[in-house]
Amino acid sequence: VVRLGGTYWLYYSIPPYEGKLTTGWTIGVATSNNLTDWVKAGELTNTGDAEARGFTAPGAIVLDGKIHLFYQTYGNADRDAICHAWSEDGLSFTRNPTNPIFRPAGEWNNGRAIDADVIPHSDRLLLYWATRDPQMKVQMQGVAAAPLSSEFSRQDWVQLNPDGPILAPTVPTHLDDPDLDLSWEKDCIEAAAMARHNGRLYMFYAGAYNNAPQQIGVAVSDNGVDFRRLSDRPFVPNGPPGSWNSSESGHPFFFQDDDGQDYLFYQGNNTGGKTWHLSVIPIDWVDAQPVPAHKQAATSV
Repeated sequence: VVRLGGTYWLYYSIPPYEGKLTTGWTIGVATSNNLTDWVKAGELTNTGDAEARGFTAPGAIVLDGKIHLFYQTYGNADRDAICHAWSEDGLSFTRNPTNPIFRPAGEWNNGRAIDADVIPHSDRLLLYWATRDPQMKVQMQGVAAAPLSSEFSRQDWVQLNPDGPILAPTVPTHLDDPDLDLSWEKDCIEAAAMARHNGRLYMFYAGAYNNAPQQIGVAVSDNGVDFRRLSDRPFVPNGPPGSWNSSESGHPFFFQDDDGQDYLFYQGNNTGGKTWHLSVIPIDWVDAQPVPAHKQAATSV
């Protein structure tokens, strides 16, 4: 979700369906004037060899009056990678001619990169992505950087974690309390959603694979590479039996509106992944900790 020209723009994943004009997964576009009521405005279509089997999982940002999308190819197993495109109107996107722009190196991963999100930090744009171990079992988090003044092309990116993940499921980082119980993350950390508050970077992340259940955690960093989890409990858990998100709460995205109010968008379902819905909660901050706004209000009362 981003805001451009007084309109909110939502970019989301669409699976294959009967009558679809594109191959594989693709990206849908919706618009809103209040962040709650959304109207579908279109779908992106396959462009170029990189997108031939599908493309999905967009992360959006507005830079210099343009919407930049960072998204992944789909259907290529360990060869899936991150692509980049930009638009001045929110609907028509120009692809980066060097697509795919990034895939990771290092013996600790299998060369795959998915679930992109970006955030400016100093004079660089940080690109967060998920990858898997060589056995394709464990999903982990990494980061790369490119100059903000660049075209974000393939040659502009430098991987900042060549020797290992910046966050791996059920494994405490060197900044974490070693006694944390991270069993709820199971075999997966993916879908980083980056936020900035008082100069620090916060990563909202999806722990466990879809419907395992997937739930949302939070970690914090001063440099964008070394992260410490804020808790060993999910920030947004899956819902109780019978609720709309009983199967999962996952794949978050963080959005700060022009008035400074923060929001966390995320997906959920109660069908084991046969359907998905999107939801949003306002986020407040208390003692450098993100707090769902409704919980903060209840605490104050």
